[in-house]
Amino acid sequence: MSLPFELFIGLRYTRAKRRNHFISFISMTSMVGIALGVAALIVVLSVMNGFQHELRSRILGVASHLQISGANNALSDWPSVAEFVRGQPEVQASAPYIMAQGMLSFGQAVQGTIVRGVLPEQEDKVAEIGQHIRAGRFDALKPGGFGIVLGADLALALGVGVGDKVVVMAPQGQFTPTGMVPRLKQFRVVGIFQVGMYEYDSALALIHLQDAATLYRMGDKVSGLRLKLDDLYRAPQVARDLGLKLESQGAYYISDWTEQHANFFRAVQMEKRVMFVILTLIVAVAAFNIVSTLVMAVTDKRADIAILRTLGASQPSIMRIFIVQGALIGVIGTLMGVIGGVLLALNIETVVPFIEHVFGIQFLAKDVYYISDLPSELQWSDVTMITSMSLVLSLLATLYPSWRAAKTNPAEALRYE
Repeated sequence: MSLPFELFIGLRYTRAKRRNHFISFISMTSMVGIALGVAALIVVLSVMNGFQHELRSRILGVASHLQISGANNALSDWPSVAEFVRGQPEVQASAPYIMAQGMLSFGQAVQGTIVRGVLPEQEDKVAEIGQHIRAGRFDALKPGGFGIVLGADLALALGVGVGDKVVVMAPQGQFTPTGMVPRLKQFRVVGIFQVGMYEYDSALALIHLQDAATLYRMGDKVSGLRLKLDDLYRAPQVARDLGLKLESQGAYYISDWTEQHANFFRAVQMEKRVMFVILTLIVAVAAFNIVSTLVMAVTDKRADIAILRTLGASQPSIMRIFIVQGALIGVIGTLMGVIGGVLLALNIETVVPFIEHVFGIQFLAKDVYYISDLPSELQWSDVTMITSMSLVLSLLATLYPSWRAAKTNPAEALRYE
């Protein structure tokens, strides 16, 4: 026999039909429970990873890696600052912007919005608005043309399309003989974008930088500069380095994307950890059902244990026999869960729409959640961690019953046989 006898007997016990069918039922329940827990962990963590990736890509499709602004949200020497930051090794591109609040009206519809003045040719280098245009053209924003590009949900709320004219009202008023009145300017819709994030699609309007300076009376000033970096994950470090270098040139405020949207990513990360702990408890409960299985198996095999002991088997050998039997349940359950979880995680974007279509439901309402689709990003490091955790829990569950089996007294076990 090439196999060690402990492994041989443990595998034989696992395959053999038992007189007590309840033991087999508990073994199968434990195996299925581990499989379901492992699969649920893989799918949930993959969905959490997908949310994090999707949230980051959609935010950075409109936002920037870094923003540099001056006092009172005004930057007067922005050309020199732009030239300086473009000379930094980790900065790919920069683009000036003017950010202000406004109100849009069309017919009887009125919507509050964030108005951002941009230079289209430079904005495309720091963001991906141009890639998300659904109607019209982003480069149709011309200086003095007073064109405007709206988010899809904002355009829908106003009931406008490309070619329609909307009135933009600036909150800064002007004095007239009849009193203070807001400044109004008519803009023509030249484009509609949709990034898939409700916050931007419903509340962002883009106009040319020169038109924004005219509307908000900024003169030669801008609100700040938007930067794109080689490595977005180094944004906090680059922000600190730039802050030290620009400190001698004046008062500048530098913020990175992790600060501007920290609550989103912190919430997703916290939810991921909580879900991992909760689902790990499910795996632990299923794994420790192995304890019940092995305790009853030890009781069922007391005579066999006694005979093995009289034939010279040591206590550690008896322990290893039942560890093999219990660990095999954990290994099979874990493998089933890994295979099922990986397959579901890789196809979640197909399975979920199918379920929504069949039952006529929508899991993520677009007006409630920032992301209306259920994304998934399988990370093999998570699969490895979950697999290791499940196997360790299964192995720990075998120790006490195996120890009890090893302590069986042969004389007592054979007294009534």
